[in-house]
Amino acid sequence: MAKADSHKADTLKPRLPRGFVDRREDEIAAQHRMLETIRQSFELYGFEALETPFVEYTEALGKFLPDLDRPNEGVFSFQDDDESWLSLRYDLTAPLARHVAEHFDAIPKPYRSFRAGYVFRNEKPGPGRFRQFMQFDADIVGAGSVAADAEICMLMADTLEKLGLTGQFVVKVNNRKVLDGVMEAIGLAGADKAGQRLTVLRAIDKLDRLGADGVRDLLGAGRKDESGDFTKGAGLDAAAVERILAYVSFQSAPVEGADRMAFWEQFFGAWTDVVGDSAIGREGIAELHAMMRLCAAAGYGFDRIRADPSVVRGLEYYTGPVYEAELTFPVTNEDGQVVRFGSVAGGGRYDGLVGRFRSEPVPATGFSIGVSRLFSALQLIGSPLLEGKKKPGPVVILVLDRENIADYQRLVALLRSENIRAELYLGGSGMKAQMKYADRRGAPCAIIQGSNEREAGEVQIKDLIEGAKAAEGIASNAEWKAARPAQFSVPEADMVARVREVLARHF
Repeated sequence: MAKADSHKADTLKPRLPRGFVDRREDEIAAQHRMLETIRQSFELYGFEALETPFVEYTEALGKFLPDLDRPNEGVFSFQDDDESWLSLRYDLTAPLARHVAEHFDAIPKPYRSFRAGYVFRNEKPGPGRFRQFMQFDADIVGAGSVAADAEICMLMADTLEKLGLTGQFVVKVNNRKVLDGVMEAIGLAGADKAGQRLTVLRAIDKLDRLGADGVRDLLGAGRKDESGDFTKGAGLDAAAVERILAYVSFQSAPVEGADRMAFWEQFFGAWTDVVGDSAIGREGIAELHAMMRLCAAAGYGFDRIRADPSVVRGLEYYTGPVYEAELTFPVTNEDGQVVRFGSVAGGGRYDGLVGRFRSEPVPATGFSIGVSRLFSALQLIGSPLLEGKKKPGPVVILVLDRENIADYQRLVALLRSENIRAELYLGGSGMKAQMKYADRRGAPCAIIQGSNEREAGEVQIKDLIEGAKAAEGIASNAEWKAARPAQFSVPEADMVARVREVLARHF
């Protein structure tokens, strides 16, 4: 008794670390089909695959470089044997920048690449917030023209349509230079105003959720929410508040039948009034105008790609156009409110990242798909892409005489040599348990060979799918034995052909 208690005390409790998830075959297969569709879309645009390791030198992660006193802040880090700090990658963009800089002379530029893989965040997990998750990125490095940004937006739109989301998304575009121009126009330029600028930009980012009145409060003295909690505002005067609201409130979706280019002239004219004499702001508006002209020329209307002043991304990261793909179909949030599903992909121009490794600037732009979030969206709409064709389980070879296991191994090898998925039962249970195992494996059929069948050079094939259907109509055990539903004997030489018939019947 003491030994049993001791063993029980030594047994480990199986625990999944917080912020991580296990995934099984059905979900993996469905996600693979989604990823393959994305890959084909990216390749159509001339992008090529790149794979980088999970681990990078911590200093290569740029703005996510941990403090020396807190090396795991935001990232998972450890020291190599030479005391260099290494980290699990935080995103897929910093490794791309390192790769391009390291192989700069060998890579054709502009360089179009896509990467898919897991990234890691050493942050507090929560609902829908994980420490390991997958991203799928596409980037163009070495192209300074906004034509590259327009291409990225078109790629986002085409990819979502190939995933079956036509009419259920919009790619929204803004420009950090316009935002900087607005800040300059209301007197928030300069390093000493950085904190106030950040508060303003965060308020703009909440436009979809809080509406114009909520943003007005956050731009001014502050806002009290329904629970009574108070958020301190940016403290802008009334004129500055109205100037920003004039910028964010101008709708980028015109009335039906409106001339696109005439509308954009009006739209960007209104924005120019907001930025006033700010050179950086006017430059950003000109870039956006050029992008919209390119998208319109390629046949992408307001329903797919449009400028939107509420897009605020990567406040310390992006240097020009920024964009995000938002799914527009309604869902119910945790509070029971009906809202839009929201963003599943986003990105922008980041001309400073590759340049950290080189003496000259290197322009770059790209976007990242949140794979798990996009997968959830496709599940919500019941996408047939995720269902795919029903895949049969393996044919299971039962083992009735363990001293003759070599004969069973020969049978399973024969099926596999003909490209039929098959497995040999490797447990220690009897026939009844083996049949139950075959059912749980989703086996279309089981191969049975006892000593009598072996001497006759035959096998029994039990069609488990047909047998289950027949069993529903058989009332008694005697009737079952008399009928022997869906079970038949065949010569070993015919086994492969007859198994193929069973597979063809059901799949």
